[in-house]
Amino acid sequence: MKENSMFSLKNKTVLITGGNGYLGTAMSEALSKFGATLIVASRNNKKNMELKNRLSRYGNKVDCIQLDISKSTAVKKAISNILQKHGKIDVLINNAYYCEGAEFLSMKEKEWNAGIDGSINGIFHITQPVLKEMIKNKYGKIINIASMYGIVAPDVSIYEDNNYYNPINYGVGKAGIIQMSKYIASVYGKYGITCNSISPGPFPNKKVQENKLFINNLEKKVPIGRIGMPNDLKGIIVLLASDASDYINGANIRVDGGWTIW
Repeated sequence: MKENSMFSLKNKTVLITGGNGYLGTAMSEALSKFGATLIVASRNNKKNMELKNRLSRYGNKVDCIQLDISKSTAVKKAISNILQKHGKIDVLINNAYYCEGAEFLSMKEKEWNAGIDGSINGIFHITQPVLKEMIKNKYGKIINIASMYGIVAPDVSIYEDNNYYNPINYGVGKAGIIQMSKYIASVYGKYGITCNSISPGPFPNKKVQENKLFINNLEKKVPIGRIGMPNDLKGIIVLLASDASDYINGANIRVDGGWTIW
């Protein structure tokens, strides 16, 4: 492998779910910049097309599909269509997520199930059919987006005196994603497949950033003194999607400014 091509994605077909979201957009940009044939999947096809136009400056191939990861039949059909059109999926990035949150003691079963469906169940729906194809090809990279709250519990003091909190089904689902990643890495590594997870730390979206007291509380918990920004995920996503990570398997890589070292 030539050193200057170590991070190239020019020969890789990459499927990213939730690829037009707050964090997904930055990851899609990085993948495009390094030459991937990129397939952006999300429920909002209008935002998909807007992102496709935005990525056109990189000159790579970008395809968009409307996809709800909670619908297993629709997911299987989408994967079949992708394979017919592109012939393979080299890299799967499970970034899509949705949740219904509530305080635990008042949480309804429907809300609990929504958080689990939007995390670990959704990843199951899409990973299973893609993994089968990767096994046939004896190659594949699966990258699952987890969270610092799949590793540690929320610091309750951060959420005092404001309207934000972290629901229990979010952390439970993200912890399951980390374990699922290790399981796939262990069982299917022999087929030339690697599976890793990324655990972002405090990456509050723009709306949440309007609460300056809350952001200040977050920053006090981070050793480097700031919240994460979408661009902070670009390097790790390119690394794990590229040949540079061929011997990284079963890792949970924390991109959190040091949050979880305490």
